Amino acid sequence: MNSVINVLRNAIATPEVKKKLLFTALIFLVFRIFAHIPVSGVNIAQLKNLFAQNQFLGLLDIFSGGTLTNFSIIALGLNPYINASIILQLFTMIFPKLEELSKEGETGRRKINQYTRFLTVPLALLQSIGMYALLRSQQVIIVLSPIQLITFMATMTAGTLLLVWLGELITERGVGNGISILIFAGIVGRLPVVLGQTLTTTTSENTLNTLIVAVMGVLVTASIVFVGEAVRQVTVFYAKRVRGNKMYGGQSTHLPLRLNQAGVIPIIFAVSLVLLPSLLGSFLASSKNDLLSFLALTINRLFNPDGPAYNLVYFLLVVGFTYFYTAIIFNPKKISEDIQKSGGFIPGIRPGTPTANYLNYILTRITLVGAGFLGVIAILPSIAKSFTGVQTLLLGGTSLLIVVSVVLETFKAIEAQLVMRNYEGFLKK
Repeated sequence: MNSVINVLRNAIATPEVKKKLLFTALIFLVFRIFAHIPVSGVNIAQLKNLFAQNQFLGLLDIFSGGTLTNFSIIALGLNPYINASIILQLFTMIFPKLEELSKEGETGRRKINQYTRFLTVPLALLQSIGMYALLRSQQVIIVLSPIQLITFMATMTAGTLLLVWLGELITERGVGNGISILIFAGIVGRLPVVLGQTLTTTTSENTLNTLIVAVMGVLVTASIVFVGEAVRQVTVFYAKRVRGNKMYGGQSTHLPLRLNQAGVIPIIFAVSLVLLPSLLGSFLASSKNDLLSFLALTINRLFNPDGPAYNLVYFLLVVGFTYFYTAIIFNPKKISEDIQKSGGFIPGIRPGTPTANYLNYILTRITLVGAGFLGVIAILPSIAKSFTGVQTLLLGGTSLLIVVSVVLETFKAIEAQLVMRNYEGFLKK
């Protein structure tokens, strides 16, 4: 706790870092202002009633930061951008040209980000059409004329692009990953409402269960921090070599392999995909076609947030995306080549391909532990709810993974900024 306070104190005392923190806070404020600007033509009272009756929509509203119940101009959130990122990363593994582009460093990364933004536009348009059809089927929104529908779609798409722009501003001029921080801001902005609902619905019969859920939340938070900080140290020795009149090398260091290399990204990706079947089921539920109605009923039954199929798919998606994203951000072959070029070697392992195979062997196994942990924590709220019966608080519990992970990553980013400005002494206190 003292180290956290010291980091914050030193960050505020450093003009450059303080400026970044203030800029991030300003973006937070802009985000919350736009979250309360509603789209015209929507019956907000009836919409809130619909969300209160539908558990899936209530869960979706949690991850949008409450923008759906207000149906603000940023109600689509960052889901289209996240889905576009998933598609581009899959294409990177399929198309050689995109794979070559991803290896071109900063230039290639900017180009892929540009493609991601281009792909976000049609995905946002499609999602806005689906949202309009869903709300119209529930008589929450009036029937719009073609011009009004185009305006509606343009407004929703512009809201998503606005969020993407704000996220990129945070990444470039603020602290941490902008997209993750905006998702974090949305969840945290919704938590007071969830806690208020929990307190107002708590009775003497379920007070104990609520306390159990609170204790579980503390334990889960501690376990997320522990696993997030867990590192497998791989010893690397550097051979002695002479350059001119000086001798280099002859020392050892450690290559840190985190238990969870992917951080919060697998959770964000998994949530974006696991909610799609339920959204499709809600959209088809009002269809007059018997086959489509039966299909909607089947989807809603299978992908009920409390059902086993939903939780199994959620768990598998988290594990799969953890491996997938780890493979993207950590390349054992490149790491082994860099170690070899620097004259280093892992004791007992030959340089080159054997080193890459060894690193891949270790990474595969520690990632299994990290991915399994994330998967279990992701479905734990649904399991706990079946035992405690507490509804409102657990809706926010699912987002605890994102909140804790983003806080950890942001603090590491702040520490990195301080280290760059020769504040190592403060961080060690």
